[in-house]
Amino acid sequence: MSTFRAWRVHENDGRIEGGIESLPLPAPEEGEVVIRAEWSGINYKDALGATGRGKILRRLPLTAGIDVAGTVEESRHPDWQPGQRVLVNGCGLGENHDGGFAEYVCVPGHWVVALPEGLSTREAMILGTAGFTAALALTRMETLGQTPEQGPVVVTGASGGVGNFAVQCLNRAGYTVHAVSGKPEAAEWLQGLGASEVSTPETLALGSRPLEKARWAGAIDAVGGELLAGVCRHVGLYGNVAAIGLAGGAELHTTVMPHILRGVSLLGISSANCPQALRRQVWARLGDDLRPSRLDEVVDRVLPLDRLAGGFDDLLERRVRGRILVEL
Repeated sequence: MSTFRAWRVHENDGRIEGGIESLPLPAPEEGEVVIRAEWSGINYKDALGATGRGKILRRLPLTAGIDVAGTVEESRHPDWQPGQRVLVNGCGLGENHDGGFAEYVCVPGHWVVALPEGLSTREAMILGTAGFTAALALTRMETLGQTPEQGPVVVTGASGGVGNFAVQCLNRAGYTVHAVSGKPEAAEWLQGLGASEVSTPETLALGSRPLEKARWAGAIDAVGGELLAGVCRHVGLYGNVAAIGLAGGAELHTTVMPHILRGVSLLGISSANCPQALRRQVWARLGDDLRPSRLDEVVDRVLPLDRLAGGFDDLLERRVRGRILVEL
């Protein structure tokens, strides 16, 4: 075989368009690794970039997909040998470097992470950047002293890709979890994933004063905007708030009161730019103490390459609960 299939995104007459193309098999340069891809997954960022609704892809044409897992096919990097099971997420994959919606992916060897013990390539991509981001948020919170004994942690956007994994990771680590979702029909599902309470943003009844009664010991927020500002007002002494999304808006209108009077830390979580040592640590935890116990239950659907367009649209229109897997 001299070619492989990839979901390639172009700009034509000012419009962003994507589809399957045949490309020549990659020849790795010094320090690079070729991965025979097995699984990927559609993230919100992928859907924005592949449809042109967000400026995610920094050059065109480009193969989309910020996650991939598979087997090393060829290596010119000393750390990796053919046959090893590996994954890549973030690092510019699917943004400024050809990404994971392809049968073969060529990447710098220092981006590659060994597949954690306890995970198959399929399970790693059920998690993908969504699960990695949730586990990274909790790891950073715990670095600053977050413990289950402090009290419950609230998760906003809990029925989304990152949010449902945040619920599961917190539950596995022994935390009491309060989930917030704009989809009331997801309440029973979220309770099954480990949430002790489930609210909608409307029933959460957040106060509007600069500092409100402490209700949670910390938060993982996938929404941003007014909801993030409101949650911060209700976090207790030396709690941590991990900000991972902006579905509710990119602006944050708040005061410094929670941070200077209660010592609340607001942590930005950047999965794409995570240092590799920390990236490997977080992936190891996802195969061990933070491994969700109900991975298959968060799979909304499995798509082949030629049906990605429908997955992009459904994700952006909030017609997805959990993860869309891509079988390569």
